[in-house]
Amino acid sequence: MKKINLLLMFLFLAVSGYAQKAIISGKVLDADDKLPLPGAMVQIIGENKYTISDYNGRFELLNINAGTYKVEVKYIGYTSITHEITVEQGKNNVLDFALKTSGTELNEVVVGDILKGQAKALNQQKNNKNIGNVISSDQMGRFPDANVGDALKRVPGITMQNDQGEARNIIIRGLAPSLNSVTLNGDRIPSAEGDNRNVQMDLIPSDMISTIEVNKTLTSDMDADAIGGSVNLITRATPNGERISATLAGGYLPIREHASYTAGFVYGNRFFDNKLGAVFSGSYNNVDYGSDNVENEWVKDDFGNEYLQASEIRKYNVQRIRRSGSIALDYKFDENNTIFANAIYNWRDDRENRFRTTYDDIEPIYNGEQITGFEGRVKRETKGGLDNSRNKSRRLEDQRVQNYSIRGEHLINSKLDLDWSANYAKAREYRPGERYIEYRQTGLEMTENFSDLKFPLVTTTGEALDQFEFDSVSENTDETSESEFGAKVNIRFPFTIIPAQKGRLRTGLRLRLKEKERNNTFFTYEPINDGMGLLSEISTTTFDGKNFNPGTKYIPGTFASANFLGNLDLNNPALFDKESDPSEFLAVNYNAKESIYAAYVRWDQDFNDKLSMVLGFRLENTHIDYTGNRVLDEEELESKINTTNSYTNLMPSISFQYNATKDLVLRAAATTALARPNYYALAPYVNNIASDKEITAGNPDLDATYSYNYDFMAENYFKSVGLISGGVFYKRLNDFIYNYSDNEYDSVKFANDFPNQTNPIPVGENWSFLQSRNGDTVDVYGFEVAFQRQLDFLPGKFLKGFAVYLNYTYTKSKAKGISDEDGNERKDISLPGTTPHMLNGSLSWENKRFSARISTNFTSDYLDELGSESYKDSYYDKQFFLDANAAFKITPKLRLFAEANNLTNQPLRYYQGIETHTKQVEYYQARYNFGLKLDL
Repeated sequence: MKKINLLLMFLFLAVSGYAQKAIISGKVLDADDKLPLPGAMVQIIGENKYTISDYNGRFELLNINAGTYKVEVKYIGYTSITHEITVEQGKNNVLDFALKTSGTELNEVVVGDILKGQAKALNQQKNNKNIGNVISSDQMGRFPDANVGDALKRVPGITMQNDQGEARNIIIRGLAPSLNSVTLNGDRIPSAEGDNRNVQMDLIPSDMISTIEVNKTLTSDMDADAIGGSVNLITRATPNGERISATLAGGYLPIREHASYTAGFVYGNRFFDNKLGAVFSGSYNNVDYGSDNVENEWVKDDFGNEYLQASEIRKYNVQRIRRSGSIALDYKFDENNTIFANAIYNWRDDRENRFRTTYDDIEPIYNGEQITGFEGRVKRETKGGLDNSRNKSRRLEDQRVQNYSIRGEHLINSKLDLDWSANYAKAREYRPGERYIEYRQTGLEMTENFSDLKFPLVTTTGEALDQFEFDSVSENTDETSESEFGAKVNIRFPFTIIPAQKGRLRTGLRLRLKEKERNNTFFTYEPINDGMGLLSEISTTTFDGKNFNPGTKYIPGTFASANFLGNLDLNNPALFDKESDPSEFLAVNYNAKESIYAAYVRWDQDFNDKLSMVLGFRLENTHIDYTGNRVLDEEELESKINTTNSYTNLMPSISFQYNATKDLVLRAAATTALARPNYYALAPYVNNIASDKEITAGNPDLDATYSYNYDFMAENYFKSVGLISGGVFYKRLNDFIYNYSDNEYDSVKFANDFPNQTNPIPVGENWSFLQSRNGDTVDVYGFEVAFQRQLDFLPGKFLKGFAVYLNYTYTKSKAKGISDEDGNERKDISLPGTTPHMLNGSLSWENKRFSARISTNFTSDYLDELGSESYKDSYYDKQFFLDANAAFKITPKLRLFAEANNLTNQPLRYYQGIETHTKQVEYYQARYNFGLKLDL
């Protein structure tokens, strides 16, 4: 009740004095292309009244007295401009600005497309109250990045985890994807992943996004679940006049010697006497490529001998088709009231065939303590799908993310503005008719060659197609969906404790209703008739080692063909006996519901013309309702388990900004944030696998990870559209989450952990137990430096055309409270996902018609996943990418471009325990793309 009374008091103070004040509002545009200039500083000369233009170039100056004023707009890379306006009392006085690029300030350097993109990004970054980075669409277009994830890896402090050669999961300042958040126009994007909260960044084409905003610190008006940082993807805003843009491109993918196809289209205009604005965007991308992969599982025996317990050779053929469409509308009822509507639909079909040779069940042959040989089995598995118009004999992964929102912005009076929004978003991953067929040959003699430790080789004696016997054929359909409804309302009004200094108060409410469900099925089939008992009796595909990227010594071999698998009439009872296999889906299916309610207060206060502060408090209540399965021996559903929980977090934050000079900005922040556990980690399932003496379980009692964050950053901006910056950060994470493993789990421990459930462990036996648990604390600290500048100080027009972009981030972490399989605390453990070294660099050159850039991206190796002991820890190996792109303007409106990605043929590599023990290495080779872009 006290909070409501306080809010009403603030509203009363804001509304009082309505008739005495006025408003100045308008837009800041580029004079040449009429596109908005976000992040512009708009200030009344002689008074401490200023504001910053938003992504539409719009600005509002509230609480203005009647009179005549000079209003100035400043923008890095553009000539400052001043307009005079006579403000009428009680009215919204409109004043628009059109800025021209500045040749004088840039020492007559041509401000081309690259510089314009950097200018937009740097102006937004400079005038943002958070510590972070901004990438504009112009910048994204100058890097050869097809999706948002690849664009993000250029940002200081960010690295990406890849899937099939494309950046997918985001790591910010060394913190894992589950500790970061991704929003679209400020609304959360749901996850299509089955067990976690990760947003698939490779799903969204980069040409559908206007701006990427990376916030490394939070203010109280932002969702709190972003310990590492928050990435906000901003779609195109409605234009100020007619805009037409089209892209058509084709490419070449050497790894499978196939072509790629890309097309994009944008149309925008204003209608009905400029009251209605609309922009339509569409994107299409079709790539048919693949990867070459080797995977190993290392083990150490009681005598200290190391060998491979299993080894795989994998060949992938992958087709990915992205389709994306969006629409943005705004309707301006009058100068004080505008409604916005946005919709975006992203749809990706991922079709895959995988041909996998597995050497497993490997047992060493001993002479005393020495290994003299091995014996084991070989499996040949084909992964595919139904032969129909959707699957096309491949595994189809149909992924869709859609978001619909409506919001309003209202100037209630000269002292009070209000905005509200509502949105619905849904992500779905659907894998229908996914098929596997496997043949095995057992009792083979094996040799393991370790002459090259990073690329060990397993060979056999006696392999023959007529000895490979049918083992299994299966078909499954997997479906995961997550939906979210969100709503929020915010008000803002002047509030200052220092006369003649700007201050304002914001407060608001937030609602998020989420539901996630995984519903998988799995069936096995047994042939009734003869005809497919041996691999030699069916249609096959053979792959030799020629051009196999990990090395020609790796020979995938012969497999059931994808078309043979796709055309099997599995559901014909005359041909196959069909049986459900609950061990593949009962324990993983779950339902999760979350309701999040939040309220916040944010106070922005200037102390003088140099020092300002943002102080805030956010209160979030989370209520969860989860349902999982209790499964006996993998196959029997004993019961469903439902759990509910509710918790509340108070998150204060304070930040300071000091403008030491007009170009040097110092920032400091102390903030708090949280990270909710992954969905499946919270699901209350228990899976009892008696045959393996193993229990896996969810943990609905997991606490959310809570962090205290401290940041300092210094930024110096150059008139020549550049920046040099450096900063340090420290984070203390409490109750972080890790995977706990216990190989001596007995009936007493089970009774303590699950007091109301039937105990499956016989007295006197030890089983293994796997579960997510809270650790104690993690300390994360580091620093980052960045430099980007047009080299306008060099002599001659040619040298002045060069520009440099560099950034480096160092991160260190130390985790406490992690136990090994024997219950002993592990020492000197870093938080999984913490990348010690990250480096980006590029060199570009540009004149009026031609531009070119060479770009690099480096990340060092880091701990990816904790095992039960250090020998079983998994590490993500270092990576170095080299990319290049160039563009030539045939006419001022038509551009020819060329792009090349991954010129280093950088593989995705994991290692187990030590660097030489390759756990996985996967190659994709380079990609090339050529096309035309038209802008009208």
